[in-house]
Amino acid sequence: MTTKVFVALDTPDLAKARAMALRVRHHIGGIKLGLEFFLANGRAGVREMADIGLPIFLDLKLHDIPNTVAKAIQALGDLEPAILTVHAAGGRAMLEDAKAAAPLHTKVVAVTTLTSLDGTDLRSIGVSSDPHDQVMRLTELAMAAGVDGIVCSGAEVAAAHKLWPRGYLVVPGLRPADGAAGDQKRVVTPRAALDAGASVLVIGRPITQATDPDLAARAIEATL
Repeated sequence: MTTKVFVALDTPDLAKARAMALRVRHHIGGIKLGLEFFLANGRAGVREMADIGLPIFLDLKLHDIPNTVAKAIQALGDLEPAILTVHAAGGRAMLEDAKAAAPLHTKVVAVTTLTSLDGTDLRSIGVSSDPHDQVMRLTELAMAAGVDGIVCSGAEVAAAHKLWPRGYLVVPGLRPADGAAGDQKRVVTPRAALDAGASVLVIGRPITQATDPDLAARAIEATL
């Protein structure tokens, strides 16, 4: 791919998502489609986006008992996404079954701690660890389970890369140096995440909500 940037098209509107992808396609490496898009447009919508010719990152963050997750991934198999997310908190057996059920060329990555959460949020759900320690614990679990990598914030990617040098490290919640953080609590710049060992950079609003999305994507690409 020309760049490690996947643009997050977090919209249920297929026409809008397709228009945005076509607009910025020359300055991105792939398309991330999440729950909003998938629930509104389903498999047909994913196929239509895939027809643009860019790798598809299907960000569904699956989290259920191992058998259910495995069957869900088998049901998605013919879409052959480049990347698929599951929650590391589902446990080792779920992660193992997810990887076993995935298409050969799909990278299964485990979401560690959402970038919208900080230490206070974790304590509120009974996790005494701070975000960094929790990410490291779940990175070790993902390694042991045999998935391809993890999703973590830019604040933890250097430590995750040190712990798992061959891991496929996906970093969302990125903002350019002059960008607003929005609802993300642990943010870094795309360049900093790349330098720290990120394999894929997920960028949404700084591109999709820019006055000129193509120019914004080009400017981010230039920093890399």
